[in-house]
Amino acid sequence: MAQNRRDDRRDRDDRDSEFVDKLVHINRVAKVVKGGRRFGFAALVVVGDQKGRVGFGHGKAREVPEAIRKATESAKRDLIFVPLRDGRTLHHDVKGRHGAGKVVLRTAKPGTGIIAGGPMRAVFETLGIHDVVAKSLGTSNPYNMIRATFDALKNQMHPKDVAAARGIKYAELQSRRIDTARAEESSVTEEAHG
Repeated sequence: MAQNRRDDRRDRDDRDSEFVDKLVHINRVAKVVKGGRRFGFAALVVVGDQKGRVGFGHGKAREVPEAIRKATESAKRDLIFVPLRDGRTLHHDVKGRHGAGKVVLRTAKPGTGIIAGGPMRAVFETLGIHDVVAKSLGTSNPYNMIRATFDALKNQMHPKDVAAARGIKYAELQSRRIDTARAEESSVTEEAHG
């Protein structure tokens, strides 16, 4: 029985070691009680395995390290999987929103890097995206920006899912994409020469 508990703990430690966590925001909060104010801290943390899984969590406590620990545990409970193209960028451009926070995420060519501000950068780094262009519109509240980013990432679809939804084969979808890219390329070269 004790051996099983030790094995479970070791498995949990191995699982936790594969995750990278980033502290996005820390806020001092106050609770008003009869004797005055009691101060505490609220932490917003993003956790990911840098292979397509990411989550965010919120934790409150009287001390900063405890708030961060609670937020990290919360983030690990609510992970989402995001399909990545070539393990480095998104499959298609996508928009997301939460409250007054709006974000636009665009795919990028290799070598572009992560062009994103503040909280969104932490999400992309923990997710494992290397090339992305992101724009935040509306609020700069880190909670709403993170939630809007997650809303956009949840709308990300793998081309195989798109093919299944259209009722066609994945190879047919890929050939259409290549044909469209060639047609666009030839029209650009004609305009340049014309």
